Amino acid sequence: MIRVMLADDQTLVRAGLRSLLQSEPDIELVGEAADGEQTLRVAAQARPDVLLMDIRMPRMDGIEATRRIAAQPALSGIRIVILTTFEHDQYIFRSLRAGASGFLVKDIEPAALLQAVRVVAAGEALLAPSVTRRLIEEYAARSHEPPAAPDLDQLTAREREVLVLVAGGLTNQELAERMSCSVATAKTHVSRVMTKLGARDRVQLVVLAYEWGLVRPGWRDAGPVTRRPS
Repeated sequence: MIRVMLADDQTLVRAGLRSLLQSEPDIELVGEAADGEQTLRVAAQARPDVLLMDIRMPRMDGIEATRRIAAQPALSGIRIVILTTFEHDQYIFRSLRAGASGFLVKDIEPAALLQAVRVVAAGEALLAPSVTRRLIEEYAARSHEPPAAPDLDQLTAREREVLVLVAGGLTNQELAERMSCSVATAKTHVSRVMTKLGARDRVQLVVLAYEWGLVRPGWRDAGPVTRRPS
């Protein structure tokens, strides 16, 4: 069973999500919250696998609640998916940096939302394609000199290649094809990179790769940035 929690200040929204989730035989709703502070308390008690988190809530917004949950080692198993009304929400980047494992808009189709819950529960991360584009545009707009990245010294050349490819949105299957290895080996490479860089999931790897200047918008055509941050 996938244990799911809802955090949204709108009663009607929670009711709709509750009905959808409870209709699935492999999903169990283990808690609900109507504000950020309540979210922290319920999450600590319920320990869900996936937490669907609204951004704009009273008493504490979803970004701060995400940051506090992600900062607690005891709650590291909780995967947070930001679910918001606004696709162009200015908080997309902040949500991912806070530790969210995904970002979806509330006009998503019910079947797609259920699939997203299952994907995140399985340890993957996800972003709506339009959100991924916006995230990259945000990095392009902030194209300053990248910060120093001493953690990269921990990575082998192969692992640096994996980081760049993951930042391009490649799945494990696509990584395996690109690197001429098995899917299991590709998955192992990704896991090692996440462990060495202290990343919660693939989304965090994307953020780090762009932040450190390892990739740039349009990298699929132009190739990865080869200059190493100083």
